[in-house]
Amino acid sequence: MLSTFFTEDTTISELFINEQIRAKEVRVIGEDGNQLGIMDLKEALHLADEAGVDLVNIAPTANPPVCRIVDYGKFKYEQTRKEKDAKKKQKVVEIKEIRLSPNIDTNDLNTKTQNARRFLEKGNRVKVTLKFRGREMAHMAQSKHILDDFAEALSDIAVMDKEPKVEGRSMTMFLAEKKK
Repeated sequence: MLSTFFTEDTTISELFINEQIRAKEVRVIGEDGNQLGIMDLKEALHLADEAGVDLVNIAPTANPPVCRIVDYGKFKYEQTRKEKDAKKKQKVVEIKEIRLSPNIDTNDLNTKTQNARRFLEKGNRVKVTLKFRGREMAHMAQSKHILDDFAEALSDIAVMDKEPKVEGRSMTMFLAEKKK
């Protein structure tokens, strides 16, 4: 029964309006955005009722809680619009992985660096993984130069986000695009 009260949009559903507000004193902001000061809850509700709109608790954790005299339906609509716009503007950075082996040839390494360059130019981070199999595990330290060469080849557009690190049978490093 309680779960039906909350909607998917948690930031708006947590707001209390009118008689749902439980504080004795509240800081009131008028319809035009001016502060009306700290007043008794009944007085604030009376002001909102006179204006024909709602009293919305916009900052319940403040001391005293901050309430705004506003049309709740319009306020809710504007909040959802702002959240949608913010969601559209944010950029999701993907992590692309490039796998190498310790006995990679120079031409293969060049192809992999070209792919990484393409990923970095699109704004993605690149995870470079050097996989070891069987007896290659005994020569992990000597193979670190492959990752260093890879990072050096991309040093004009990329910086090393995380240094090469051994994790089990692989050595990984992260590259990110240079800040301009």
